[in-house]
Amino acid sequence: MREPLKIGVIGANGWLGGAIVQALLNAGITSPEHLVLSLRSGEPTRFPGARWTRDNQDLADSVDLIVVSVRPVDWPALNIEAAGRLIISVMAGIRLEQLVAGVGSDRVVRSLPNAAAEVRASFTPWVASAAVSAEERRLVGRIFEACGTGAELESESELDYLTGLAGSGPAFPALLATAMARHAAAHGIEAKVARQAVTQLLIGTGRLFEKNGYDPADTVEVFLDYRGTTAAAIEAMQANGFDEAVGAGLAAAFRKSISMGLST
Repeated sequence: MREPLKIGVIGANGWLGGAIVQALLNAGITSPEHLVLSLRSGEPTRFPGARWTRDNQDLADSVDLIVVSVRPVDWPALNIEAAGRLIISVMAGIRLEQLVAGVGSDRVVRSLPNAAAEVRASFTPWVASAAVSAEERRLVGRIFEACGTGAELESESELDYLTGLAGSGPAFPALLATAMARHAAAHGIEAKVARQAVTQLLIGTGRLFEKNGYDPADTVEVFLDYRGTTAAAIEAMQANGFDEAVGAGLAAAFRKSISMGLST
């Protein structure tokens, strides 16, 4: 690929698209003058020095690498010709063969970062078509490392599953935090204090896992073995179907990931 690398991001004014652009800039992978960014509505207020456009074909004609960050339902109407370009999709459910057919390039990557890319804390699973070179795979790895961490997978089936598990990003911890905060409020704890408590709980847990490499299952066992208040809470949650509820949610996300690709 030519240097300096010109990168286009379709949907750069959205939450995830914007987070990826900021990560690219922060990591020094590109600079504003080598960015072409598109948006569908509104006015751009970010990334001074980058070129903004509402014409996705203009973007495709101007860059070497295209990141497609739009809703899967909007994919069929995108209608760009990008032969010879490396394409990175961050759309859930859109399969490699659909990407190849839709953009006219056989060099495509399917991935699923999450919203934590905004704070360089996303885990991004990705899978590439056979035509993507080793050099391009290294570049893709650098891009997703700029967003946090990432892993190249062997199959799209793995990505379909991880779309629900990792692609959900903050949603599942936020669901747990919401349930905990509501329970605290029902017991007379001020809402601000409850929110602060559960937020710090999630932040602290993540930092401990990151710093010490703790296995979550081992952490649970440590608290169970201690036989204190936490063990009582864990056992009550499990007895009330915690594991089954989580499993049902992940299975539903897996099915949805597959059906989204089939319905576009």
